[in-house]
Amino acid sequence: MAGLYFEQFEEGKVLTHTMRRTVTEADNVWYSTATCNPAAIHLDEQYCKEHTEFGTRIVNSGFTLGLVIGLSVGDTTLGTTVGNLGMDDVRFPSPVFHGDTIRAETEVLEKRESKSRPTQGIVTMIHRGYNQRDEVVCTMKRAALVYKEPTA
Repeated sequence: MAGLYFEQFEEGKVLTHTMRRTVTEADNVWYSTATCNPAAIHLDEQYCKEHTEFGTRIVNSGFTLGLVIGLSVGDTTLGTTVGNLGMDDVRFPSPVFHGDTIRAETEVLEKRESKSRPTQGIVTMIHRGYNQRDEVVCTMKRAALVYKEPTA
């Protein structure tokens, strides 16, 4: 599996990523504690049963964001990215729970050549993450600096 070079991205194209991942309790606890986020909504089952509308812990949204991007990398920027330039319009319309299986799709919004880096271009994409019930759990617009195809 390899990412796309700048020239291979097509504006308007939607990529459906075949890789999926089931989120575990360990993922959520590890991510929350590794990032020093002690929020009870991620770590305290009893608190969630008594005080939240969900009745159970929800997965840390930072993990969800990273997972949705990660699911896209093999088909978009694996081995061809210079780096992320930014993420905008990040949304979490539905929560993720332990045991949810997440899949992703990417829509290529636009691309332009870099003015200062002749061997690279900027690609702007929207990533969307869905759970097994086809509910949108995450969306974001991502700008990535990617390499152009190498010349002989």
